[in-house]
Amino acid sequence: MNALTMVFYASMAAWFLSEIIYKQKLQSTENDKKGKDNSTLMILWIVIILSIAGAEMLSDISSFQISENSWILYLGEVLILTGIILRLVIIRSLGKYFTVDVTIKEDHKIKKEGFYSYLRHPSYAASLLTFLGLGLYLNNWISLAVAVIPPFLAFSYRIIIEERALIEQFGEEYREYRKATKRLIPFIY
Repeated sequence: MNALTMVFYASMAAWFLSEIIYKQKLQSTENDKKGKDNSTLMILWIVIILSIAGAEMLSDISSFQISENSWILYLGEVLILTGIILRLVIIRSLGKYFTVDVTIKEDHKIKKEGFYSYLRHPSYAASLLTFLGLGLYLNNWISLAVAVIPPFLAFSYRIIIEERALIEQFGEEYREYRKATKRLIPFIY
């Protein structure tokens, strides 16, 4: 096993463990407005597990190579690590307002600084960057599609549910914030 492969497996383990820790530690509390999630957390976990497993499996059984050069593996690994680190930084920047389930905290405020001045959902964008990295690292067009498209669709559904809850709570203030920012890709989408 070469060094890059070891880094890949270590980063995948770190990614999975970090998401388990987030799920355990960053749930809503009794004082929060719950019941807004519409099962999106469960849907995300199912889609994520199936996408990762499917992408890995398909890279082993099909040969629709993206590139013959090893740069694609390095690019993929850089995106995986960047996505994991960015997600951690973004979650920490949101602080007590970040929960894994769609929830409105008792004293909730709309964060509009830092990453949130460009994107309404930067932690989802960071996760999707990690999925993109996985697809590129596997160096397979089908794996890339399986790694990116289902999580993108699951996050898109969750964004709809989350933004509905935020509009319900903040009304015009959130509508104005939506007009000034993009969902997932700075300046584009």
